[in-house]
Amino acid sequence: MKQFKAGMQSNRRSFLKKGALAGGAAAIGAGLMGGSTFAFGQDDGERLTPGDAAILRFALAAELIEADLWTQYAELGGLTPGQLPLETLQTPPLNSYQAAFLNLDGDGPQYISSNTLDEVSHAAFLNAYLESKGAESVNFDEFRKLPGSTATGSTGIGRLTNLMHLNVDTSWFVRYRSATNPDFGATFPQAITITNRTAIPITDADFSDPNHIQVIANIAAFHFGYIEQGGSSLYPALGRKASSLEVLKITQGIGGDEIAHFLEWVDFAGNGVQPPVAPVTDPKTGFTFPNFFLPLNPNAPPSAANPNNPLIQPSLIFPVPCEFIHADLPHVSIIRPLDDRFGGAVATIASFTADGLFVGQSKEFFKVVNQLAEEADAARREF
Repeated sequence: MKQFKAGMQSNRRSFLKKGALAGGAAAIGAGLMGGSTFAFGQDDGERLTPGDAAILRFALAAELIEADLWTQYAELGGLTPGQLPLETLQTPPLNSYQAAFLNLDGDGPQYISSNTLDEVSHAAFLNAYLESKGAESVNFDEFRKLPGSTATGSTGIGRLTNLMHLNVDTSWFVRYRSATNPDFGATFPQAITITNRTAIPITDADFSDPNHIQVIANIAAFHFGYIEQGGSSLYPALGRKASSLEVLKITQGIGGDEIAHFLEWVDFAGNGVQPPVAPVTDPKTGFTFPNFFLPLNPNAPPSAANPNNPLIQPSLIFPVPCEFIHADLPHVSIIRPLDDRFGGAVATIASFTADGLFVGQSKEFFKVVNQLAEEADAARREF
């Protein structure tokens, strides 16, 4: 196995291990791989460049984080084990969190479970691929200590991520309705300000009031879009630096799936800010999701804080054409951002941290994920 660059911290190496899927992802991943050690054939003898290995290691780290958070959503709001498709579902009954997602889309719980399965499959594949190439993988088992929900449906296992103190960046909802591009320096306001809010029921008491649980589900819906738009930018940003065509193929393939997820959640979140769901107010906190089709103040100029504004129009699902490559070229519909400074690995961890996903995590965890991110961003295409 190739050695990493001199000066590699020993604490990092203890979390880079071969065959190191962990927690719930490991159990599901084993099923996806049919009990096989590898997700595909035996090693063809071609080793990864250090840069390609760093790219895939960070992609795996991101997928382990995503698999962890999506598993929490699926346990409480997805189709739980034993449930039939919703159109034939009789028993067991849906909880009110699942019902709130049904208000956003008739297939909402199924989409949540499907998105979870996809993220777990990404992690399982990347782990097996790194192993097949003799490269070190990533193990986050030691960091699965955060408490999660105690509501009925939660397994109660230790978590990597915290979904109960989220500061959801909703600027993505504005960005994709704008003709400007963050890679060109554009900035975007929040579509709705979500600060220190839970996106999952914390205890069974949260199931009781329909408006309270609907607001929690709406917060989750905007968080779904935030998470998946990040993957939509991350994979092409990483792929441009790949040396191996096979590694490029991996980033394109998984990245394409992240885009498919994102488009669903754009529509999903939009359904939470229009009738019949919105306006809806949480009676316990007073937090309100307004109807984005109606102005808060008819005399106010359009802004992200003032609905009835094209920048937050719920029915605009597809990305609006924007600047790309050069300001003098015609606008074109694209994924944005694509530059490392906004869509790369370090930017991803910084965004997850600001989001509140890691509230309660250890300093050691931050050291590990940030070093993985720095190494991925430092990768350069080799010929």
